[in-house]
Amino acid sequence: MRTVYIGLGSNLGEPVCQLENAIAALKVLPLTTLQKRSSFYKSAPVGPQDQPDFVNAVIELETQLSPLALLDQLQAIEQAHRRVRARHWGPRTLDLDMLWCSDATMHTRRLILPHPEMHRRAFVLEPLSELAPDLLIGEWSVKHLAMTLNDQPIDKLLE
Repeated sequence: MRTVYIGLGSNLGEPVCQLENAIAALKVLPLTTLQKRSSFYKSAPVGPQDQPDFVNAVIELETQLSPLALLDQLQAIEQAHRRVRARHWGPRTLDLDMLWCSDATMHTRRLILPHPEMHRRAFVLEPLSELAPDLLIGEWSVKHLAMTLNDQPIDKLLE
């Protein structure tokens, strides 16, 4: 079994419902168990600002799936939520990003692990720090990295 952290995001339709539905779909993946989920957070979009704010979360999975097999499952869930890739960093009904995998580092055309931008994004680090504050990204803990990004406003949603 490997531990994997997945970032979830949505800013179209009803983002909270989109994330709840995605979490329900992730709970029934084959050879996979959902271990934990973070709170939901609201933040401004990265990139073009002419779109709604995002709602984000992170989940922890235990899985026997390979990273690429898990990626296929994540992309199938995105497609089931009518994900359209119209522009880079554009609005989306659902975004599922594999952030970190306990026994894998990869750099392929389809997947880079750990996620190359996670250490720069409060909307990833803040929810991830709820689940794994001491996880090391490079030489720094998630909790430490999250504290360095106080220039990126992020609001925890009440559940």
